[in-house]
Amino acid sequence: MASSIRSLFGKLAQPTGKMVKTKTPPPPTVPTAIKAREEAEKAGPGEGLESAVFTAGCFWGTEHLFNQYYSTLPGYKIVSGYAGGDVPNPSYRQVCMGGTGHAEGVQVTYQKGAVGYGELVEFFYRTHDPTQAGGQGPDRGDHYRSGIFFNSKEQEEIAKQVTKEVQEKYFKGKTIVTEITQLKKFYSAEDYHQQYLDKNPWGYECPTHFMHW
Repeated sequence: MASSIRSLFGKLAQPTGKMVKTKTPPPPTVPTAIKAREEAEKAGPGEGLESAVFTAGCFWGTEHLFNQYYSTLPGYKIVSGYAGGDVPNPSYRQVCMGGTGHAEGVQVTYQKGAVGYGELVEFFYRTHDPTQAGGQGPDRGDHYRSGIFFNSKEQEEIAKQVTKEVQEKYFKGKTIVTEITQLKKFYSAEDYHQQYLDKNPWGYECPTHFMHW
């Protein structure tokens, strides 16, 4: 049903080419994320690029939120796509039909040291509901699951520590069900999904995609 709603919005929305206004990234609130920002501010951007992959329901809204707050980072690039499955080069239709193992998500790329990974993990958590299993908001299905896909041992350790701190601070009485696993490969989604809500500000956005703290 949710995919049908999104399809309807997609047909009604016509690209405007307008980009959203950027906002100042919120200050981190849990120890590991705070430390990550402090270290990034002290060291400054370095050489090369880093990337982070998150799935948090419909990728239109996830991408839009990262664009709003982090698009001015040196080397910034965000791509909507699919992660977590075994089917190579899946199509949007295949992912929505189920059976691929993939979830909708984003790959955020930035210059090394421009932002701390721990800060991005907390931002990921504060912009959706990680206690929802089997989907996000009205968007139901495993392809809308909450997930962090790390690409190094360091990212894994940071993701797990931030998760523990966010659980203790913000979700007492509930349980974070976010999948934290090694990234196999990230596949870019079709062109019309890229920068979707920046171009179509009246397009569909999952109602859980907002700043929860």
